[in-house]
Amino acid sequence: MLSLQVTIDQDSGFCFGVVYAIDMAEEILDEQGYLYCLGDIVHNDEEVNRLKAKGLRIIDQDVLKTIRNEKVLIRAHGEAPETYRLAVENNIQLIDASCPVVLKLQNRIKNAHDKDEHILIYGKHGHAEVIGLHGQTDGDALVFQDISELNGIELPQKFSLYSQTTKSTDNFYKIKDELLARGYDVKANDTICRQVSNRDKELPVFANKFDKIVFVSGKKSSNGKVLFEVCKRNNPNTYFISSVDELDAIHFKQGETIGIAGATSTPMWLMEDVKKALESL
Repeated sequence: MLSLQVTIDQDSGFCFGVVYAIDMAEEILDEQGYLYCLGDIVHNDEEVNRLKAKGLRIIDQDVLKTIRNEKVLIRAHGEAPETYRLAVENNIQLIDASCPVVLKLQNRIKNAHDKDEHILIYGKHGHAEVIGLHGQTDGDALVFQDISELNGIELPQKFSLYSQTTKSTDNFYKIKDELLARGYDVKANDTICRQVSNRDKELPVFANKFDKIVFVSGKKSSNGKVLFEVCKRNNPNTYFISSVDELDAIHFKQGETIGIAGATSTPMWLMEDVKKALESL
């Protein structure tokens, strides 16, 4: 048996927005045995499957249009105004677990749009939060996930720049500086969640303490990809896994120190399962 020294990063795991949404879902599941949720409640398949087993029913917008007189959970990512209008039409009771940070950002973007400001949103195409943000502008905002997408596009001379809450702070300010250097009048709004962005500063310290880092995250998690890269830059021996089964692909040596870290969408129980598996090798 290998002897490994394994430590979980206690700052990793669910952000408060995800905790709030899951707590709300579990409370209703305990009461009525099932609950519809619009999209994956969190970008982590292991946690989604755990809640499905308790009665959570994941649906998309097409299914939402067919539902009447039911409760439907809105996850932490938030939703576009169209979802709320549809709920009223179909007598759907929305259980709104939108993250307060996301709601505040939605309101800021809507107010800017109402003032006829031109809006750019730095975020991942197709991401649930970004779709909700885009919806606040009636689809008028320009969404981009890499500044190269703006090459060759005729932008207004003056615009407001916002960011998806889970994006890298460093990248946001690099984009702002580049747009200023191109001669645009940019009103930059740093709308990145500090519970997420502060992880960029804390993780390098953690990652440097160990021989290897096992980073646990769902493959669909934008935040997970960002934080994995933070670990990888600071400790090249960093490995990305989504489940305990994937540990088999990593080679460990006797006496190594292993650090376990995760995304803001990674449940602590999953990191603890990974720790147990490593200690039993």
